[in-house]
Amino acid sequence: MMDNSLIHQLGDELYQALLSRTPVNPLTDREPGITVEDAYQIQLRMIQRRLDAGETIVGKKIGVTSKVVMDMLKVNQPDFGQMTSGMVFNEGEAIRADSMIAPKAEAEVAFVLKSDLMGPGVTAADVLRATDFVVPCFEIVDSRIRDWKIKIQDTVADNASCGVLTLGGQRKSPRDIDLALAGMVLEKNGEIVSTSTGVAVQGSPVNAVAWLANTLGRLGIGLKAGEIILSGSQSPLVPVVAGDSLICSVGGLGSTSVRFI
Repeated sequence: MMDNSLIHQLGDELYQALLSRTPVNPLTDREPGITVEDAYQIQLRMIQRRLDAGETIVGKKIGVTSKVVMDMLKVNQPDFGQMTSGMVFNEGEAIRADSMIAPKAEAEVAFVLKSDLMGPGVTAADVLRATDFVVPCFEIVDSRIRDWKIKIQDTVADNASCGVLTLGGQRKSPRDIDLALAGMVLEKNGEIVSTSTGVAVQGSPVNAVAWLANTLGRLGIGLKAGEIILSGSQSPLVPVVAGDSLICSVGGLGSTSVRFI
């Protein structure tokens, strides 16, 4: 295990990179022995700095859910990050591209909970019962690690590369729609970038949320009523710059859009 002073140092370094929009060199290059467990402790330190600055936790996100990204990072499991109030934008609100280092957009389905979910032992049925509604969502991920040269430990420490998010579309109960089969279309500047279904995310976004509840449960962290849970990208990562606009449409859930200035 990494000692606490180093965990704090690296967490503070990532927090400063977030504020200054200046990337740092990969942690895995500098600390070859870093474990995923160490990385989560660094993430908690980085999040604590945001909370100390007045933000609040509004939800959790799952990252690295698709086969393509798992292969890229040579990992066999997703990761997770925590979302704070400072990350949430209204639908249609312009996002400054220069407020991030190297932003990339992901389209996914967000779950908003009406009751707590505490693993282990959470099933897909439990997720359906605990969910108030689902909506289409854009997560704009960003890496505080230089040039996105990340291994799993780097992205975990960097709060699963969280950037900002927007929610939109229609609020539907996940019991009224088959999220595994619901088609998703992502457009950038009027061109279709990708099409997919929820099967791309661990067979269904519902399964991904159950995985998250069980994984966090082992760390003593629960998913809370009212929290927004991002179930993992159903699209490739799409780099964005000022002037870009994107629309994500999900069968049965309508669409949400985001634009950059």
